[in-house]
Amino acid sequence: MTLTNKAAQVMLNRLEHRGSGLGIRVGVRTAGCSGYSYTLEYVDSVDTEDTVFENRGVNLIVDAKSLLYLSGTEVDYQRQGLNEGFEFYNPQVKAACGCGESVTFN
Repeated sequence: MTLTNKAAQVMLNRLEHRGSGLGIRVGVRTAGCSGYSYTLEYVDSVDTEDTVFENRGVNLIVDAKSLLYLSGTEVDYQRQGLNEGFEFYNPQVKAACGCGESVTFN
């Protein structure tokens, strides 16, 4: 799992603004019309089953279940007009729903 420069900078800025945290948890959960959606949340403690990746100065924490789905994923941060947010480029995605909020994996 990797971050673009922009995604890393946004995550580092948000962690700094928050004032605490070990990193960002990246995961997948069952949701949406295609099956799964990505999740991002602050992490204050790491579980024994978590895997920690350091990329561009950011600790990315992934639980064991999500690790299978996130292998090879690149996270970017995009701003287009009034919309902005993290984008996931995952080679394991088979299909995405029309709104782009959920995906199906191979």
